[in-house]
Amino acid sequence: MNSEWSLDVLYKGFDDPKFSEDLNSFEKKAMELSELSKKLSHENEREDLLQIVKLLEEFELLEKHLSCFGFLSQSTNTADAKAAAAIDKVATIASTASKAMAIFSRYIADIQDLNVYLDCPELCEYKYFLNDIHESGKYLLSEDVEEALAKMNISGGSAWEKQQSLLTSSLEVEYDGKKLPLASVRNLAYDANKEVRKAAYEAEVKSYAPIADAVSFSLNNIKLQVITEANMRGYESPMDMTLHQSHVSQKTLDALLSAMQKYLPVFHKYLKRKAEMLGYENGLPWYELFAPIGKSATTSFTPETAKTYLVDHFRPFSDDLADMMEEAFDKSWIDFYPHKGKVGGAFCCNMPFAKQSRVLTNFDGGLGDVVTLAHELGHAYHGLNIESHKPLNWEYSMPVAETASTFNENIIMNAVIDETEDKEVKLGLIENQLQDLCQIICDIYSRYLFEKAVFDRRSDEFMFADQLNEIMLDAQKQAYGDGLDPNCLHPYMWVCKSHYYSSDLSYYNWPYAFGGLFARGLVVKYQEMGKEKFVPKYKEMLHTTTVASVEDTAKVLDIDLTDEAFWISALETAKSRIDEFIELSKEVK
Repeated sequence: MNSEWSLDVLYKGFDDPKFSEDLNSFEKKAMELSELSKKLSHENEREDLLQIVKLLEEFELLEKHLSCFGFLSQSTNTADAKAAAAIDKVATIASTASKAMAIFSRYIADIQDLNVYLDCPELCEYKYFLNDIHESGKYLLSEDVEEALAKMNISGGSAWEKQQSLLTSSLEVEYDGKKLPLASVRNLAYDANKEVRKAAYEAEVKSYAPIADAVSFSLNNIKLQVITEANMRGYESPMDMTLHQSHVSQKTLDALLSAMQKYLPVFHKYLKRKAEMLGYENGLPWYELFAPIGKSATTSFTPETAKTYLVDHFRPFSDDLADMMEEAFDKSWIDFYPHKGKVGGAFCCNMPFAKQSRVLTNFDGGLGDVVTLAHELGHAYHGLNIESHKPLNWEYSMPVAETASTFNENIIMNAVIDETEDKEVKLGLIENQLQDLCQIICDIYSRYLFEKAVFDRRSDEFMFADQLNEIMLDAQKQAYGDGLDPNCLHPYMWVCKSHYYSSDLSYYNWPYAFGGLFARGLVVKYQEMGKEKFVPKYKEMLHTTTVASVEDTAKVLDIDLTDEAFWISALETAKSRIDEFIELSKEVK
């Protein structure tokens, strides 16, 4: 089993003749799009739509091949000059097609009776895609402005995003007389030794100071760009634009956030109990959030044992999910270990055109790393269930992006906990699950509050690092309450989280809570319906995510997302687990 992924399914390298060939073809397709955009008329709308869709499919396939290769190559080596040049080249070519894209969108938006054309075989599967464009016409700008925005973004928001990525991925942290990658030091938060956890936290926080002001420029400029674009397009706010792009209603988000706010004290109760167990009286210090409790069933994992662990636990749920996991490990889909120049965290990149995905982790051998693999392979399973769609139907929206991944987390953790008889081991497993739950409720809520505050203030002021630290601390105090020690929080969490640094994707925080609670609600459905009835509906639901609104996707399983009661039912399962943890912690000494 390889510890690094293989990208050969895409290209052998940037010198691969196929890469140059596809890059040239991509440039030609961009020109063809431009030429077609000049020939459109409403005299033969059906034929025009067929030509638009065919050419967009060809353009999409080339762009995905090229951009995936550049992105994945740079993710494991942020200093790769060839990758950076290729990414810029692909983005530049794509930007030349932005004016044509705007013309196509305007053309589709101006068709009076679009649905009359959507019964033919070539277009019927694009009914949702085309109707969404039609309904979004009111947010379009002129073709020239759309083209200018796309081109300016290359040296604007996209460049600021790359600055944050480069500064954090190349950051070396002085720890224990050595210089370590940031991701390696952050992994020490899971260490069994309290002094190691504390020293790693202090070293991490100290390391951000030299880059914080530079990263603050990235954040401020990206957010101002988003505000400007939202205003130009006629959205009420960046959140209004995000909700529209996510295909989710304000009513659904309000129901989710309201339920989360009501259950924050439940999570504070868990944190305070953990603090008591570790000997703290004023709440839990930040560096103890991931401190291990109880006894581990398996002290450490290798990629090989992680594979066995995951496949064995997912086989009872679904054979095709377990088979896909085996393929991911055996066919070099996964890049495991941290090293200098590799980005931190973890992600999955779906490649439905190749019927594969790629998963990046910073694997350190703990149970949390195995849960991370389960999470990211959930994304891969989502990709498996959408790959039969046509190319323009491969994108799922932000809120449902975390559903399959978090569902996987619940399946594996619930199975392991239920199978465990040793009380100390069970306590440790429950605590691992509660760590993750606390992240998607308390931490995600703090990130939501932070980003909202930054957006609210950015129109009128520039926020330097010290101000951003204050905003972050205030958000953490609101979200974590008396569960954490107010004198030991993490003011620089805005520096290391890449989710804040996109001009195309704002508020990438609450979707994690959405996905986590939606997944817990789905587990309840699974338990109610049983495997035979649930699994086919679950796969249908994942398949639907790219061709329906979030609310309509949930209706496949008879779920009403605008009803706070659904979210509360999911949070009740978390409350039950917290109560179980507290009772068990009193029995285990």
